[in-house]
Amino acid sequence: MLASLPSVTSSVSLSSPLAAEEAAAELAPRLFAQAPNTDEEGCFPTTEFAWLREAGLLQAPLATALGGCDLSQPAYTDKLLSVLRHIGRGNLAVGRVYEGHVNALQLLQRLGSSTQQARWAADARQGHLFGVWNTEAQDGVKLEPLPGGRFRLRGRKTFASGAGSLTRPLLTAALPDGGWQMVIVAVDEQVPEYQPEFWQPLGMRASASFIVDFTGLEIGAENLLGQPGDYYSQPWFSGGAIRFAAVQLGGAEAVVDETRRFLQQLGRTTDPYQRQRLGEMAFLLASGQYWLHAAAHLAATESSSAETLVAHANLMRSAVEDICLRVLPLAERCVGARGLLRPEPFERLHRDLTHYLRQPAPDAALADAGRYVLERLEPAYRLWAG
Repeated sequence: MLASLPSVTSSVSLSSPLAAEEAAAELAPRLFAQAPNTDEEGCFPTTEFAWLREAGLLQAPLATALGGCDLSQPAYTDKLLSVLRHIGRGNLAVGRVYEGHVNALQLLQRLGSSTQQARWAADARQGHLFGVWNTEAQDGVKLEPLPGGRFRLRGRKTFASGAGSLTRPLLTAALPDGGWQMVIVAVDEQVPEYQPEFWQPLGMRASASFIVDFTGLEIGAENLLGQPGDYYSQPWFSGGAIRFAAVQLGGAEAVVDETRRFLQQLGRTTDPYQRQRLGEMAFLLASGQYWLHAAAHLAATESSSAETLVAHANLMRSAVEDICLRVLPLAERCVGARGLLRPEPFERLHRDLTHYLRQPAPDAALADAGRYVLERLEPAYRLWAG
């Protein structure tokens, strides 16, 4: 069943990025306990996003002057990644949609005019949910100029996470000259056609990643964000992979937490083989956390070049994918067939994390990092010095 658009209400303003991190950590167990209730196709975690709104996390990525707490500033990347990790360990579907919300707020603050920033920031403070819908098939979204400086949309987006619940999606649309223009559409005022039958996934059911048809909707120039091609500018486009990798690592942490709980309940903590598996999983999680710290440090280093940031982000997303893919079978062997029966959470966690790991072009990302290394002249220990 298609979720209805949520009512919007004002949320609290968090005092600092640290406060946002603490709010996300406190919320994670509630998200986890609620996750089974929305694990079905066409469902959306509306209650969970009400919690995020009440906690101030929807507006936290905004600058302080816009009513947020500067969570998106490069200097606080460590706190942003930690927030995403905590939400991911609570519910990967919530983390996926929230990461898109963060992405959209970062884009509009970097590329929007002061008037646009003020308008869209007010929407975020009122509880509107943003997101980025970029993926499309052959009939992708086109932007057709109309008289009077207006535009008509035509075509569809696929994998539009949060469809039916996002009220301010950011789209990329093709111009007649072939350029790509970002637009933000108020879909609570002009409602597109949602096609939920598309979303029959292995996992991430509650992300509601439908096909959305925008044909016939009209927007004004005030809805255009940035210049054509800005969406793909680096390091922001590829470098943003560190955000979804943080959410994925949170999913792996949830798997390890639940594996430990399951074994403790069964009294299997003295089994040497279980200890060995938990040791390996702890090693993997610690490695992932170090990758997050390194990515945050590089993003906060002003001297880091765009090329370095992109290459390191490609390495980080590759490393986190490998970590998650190694944690999952270890957990399965720990809990056995009994642990994979509902209502135990492993079956859902496995589906969600496996599906979410299928991000675009993983091989190309690693190959691009290799190209960067091959073209450099400094010794290896200096490659990621910023």
